[in-house]
Amino acid sequence: MRFLRCADHGLLVELADLDEVLALYAALRAEPPPGVTDLVPAARTLLLHLAADADAGGVERAVRAAEPTAGSQGGDELLRVPVVYDGADLDEVAELTGLTRREVVDRHTAAEWTVAFGGFAPGFGYLAGGPPELTVPRRAESRTRVPAGAVGLAGEFSGVYPRESPGGWQLIGRTELPMWQVDRDPPALLRPGVRVRFEEVS
Repeated sequence: MRFLRCADHGLLVELADLDEVLALYAALRAEPPPGVTDLVPAARTLLLHLAADADAGGVERAVRAAEPTAGSQGGDELLRVPVVYDGADLDEVAELTGLTRREVVDRHTAAEWTVAFGGFAPGFGYLAGGPPELTVPRRAESRTRVPAGAVGLAGEFSGVYPRESPGGWQLIGRTELPMWQVDRDPPALLRPGVRVRFEEVS
């Protein structure tokens, strides 16, 4: 665990891997140290936003004293995402994994995923916790346009594109559930800690 000051009111905690990030995030979300106003997880870091009058040294000591519990990163909220599994890369994913199309879909829907962190675009959540056999590389060449609602795989993660954008994830399906709406509270459905189950629809 390594601590780095980040601008005037931030403390960046570097950790060994995503599991450590999620476990610490869950512990600090349950009992935030005094002076911490927000927590922003990433793949191997956790950013703590501090109040202007926060004692950074005291926050660091509190974080070091926290007791993360492995497997506790999922929150109480469960989001069910209906998906039509007709993605352009479904056959390629099946070939990469040695599974059939049906087996890819079955494994994707059987897992309970958790939003590990956000990034890339507002409302885009990196979903962790899927089966290891669905770990696939990004496409060798990114697409210039991926439609909103496209469901994809990249590395150990799954995700849903919140809006049309370029992208290099392997597309396996699509959903009509809007991931990001500015007039909704909160705007993003996929927020860190939210548990996700994908459900196949026709």
